[in-house]
Amino acid sequence: MNSLLSKNFKGGSVLSFGELLLRISPDAGGEWLRDNALPFYVGGAELNVATALALWDVPSRYLTALPKNGLSEQIVTYLNQKQIDTSAIQYQGNRLGLYYLTKGQDLKHDALIYDRANSAFAELKIGMIDWDKVLDGVSWFHFSAICPAISQQIAEVCLEAVKAASTKGITVSVDLNYRSKLWQYGEYPEYVMPKIIQYCDVVMGNIWSAEKMLGIEVLGDIHESGQKSIYLKEALSSAQRMMERFPNCKAVGYTFRFDERHDIDYYACLYTGGEFYTSQEYNTTQIVDKVGTGDCFMAGLIYGFYNNQQAQQTLDMATAAAFQKLFITGDATTQTIGEITNAIKYE
Repeated sequence: MNSLLSKNFKGGSVLSFGELLLRISPDAGGEWLRDNALPFYVGGAELNVATALALWDVPSRYLTALPKNGLSEQIVTYLNQKQIDTSAIQYQGNRLGLYYLTKGQDLKHDALIYDRANSAFAELKIGMIDWDKVLDGVSWFHFSAICPAISQQIAEVCLEAVKAASTKGITVSVDLNYRSKLWQYGEYPEYVMPKIIQYCDVVMGNIWSAEKMLGIEVLGDIHESGQKSIYLKEALSSAQRMMERFPNCKAVGYTFRFDERHDIDYYACLYTGGEFYTSQEYNTTQIVDKVGTGDCFMAGLIYGFYNNQQAQQTLDMATAAAFQKLFITGDATTQTIGEITNAIKYE
């Protein structure tokens, strides 16, 4: 019996932990210089999850570190208006983290520029957060692999967090976001992440991030045919090997997004309770914003498990939510559960 499907999360909150970032989004042609207007969005992987869950009526808390100033106060007020509980936020340090991402691009190559060194979050250290207090009333703790990529000391804070959550019997989820531009402090992800993942119940990502960060090898040249069936077969193998290596893991969700020129193909799978579930494939040629699709998928998984939905229903909703995010400007989804349910693709 899969304990995630039988566990009662109701009455507890989902606490998302990570760095709040401002995304600065210049256009590729330089019109922002002539118009004297530079679009920005409030985001960060874990905040995107917290925002979606709050919108979907799941009790949502958010933990980050912010400098104590007027700008932070405005941002916290903005989050509170979205029904996100911000009472756990730590106030310290001197600056917010920023990143620049060219409009319409994803988090790859030269389109992405980070400006987050010495941010309030980056200066967190073990012992600074009272985890016993912060985790009181929490039934689910979520973070992403972006956090331990920042520095050795943040990796240690993440390990401190998941140990504390696990000790309290809190379900722990992680998104295996891989950001090559962040892993610059001398440690390889494959050395850092397994120590943290051993405390996680739900792992989300893709087969390539699992290989890069956990050493779970992608077997064979699966790109040779490009067939969905071959990708999914490898996903099942990867998920099984992950659970063998990390016995605490109870569910693995993998997404597949292939960008070919202006075409996007998207589908996902979920392995839990010894069963392998797959979604329908979604396709589009019209994209508004690529940021936050994975975060939306993660939020969908949490929503499904939190509400004790069946695994296939959970996967279908998470996949549709992620795909629909491609048509929404900003870092987090604005769609309701009803809108997402109507967008689910069936055979």
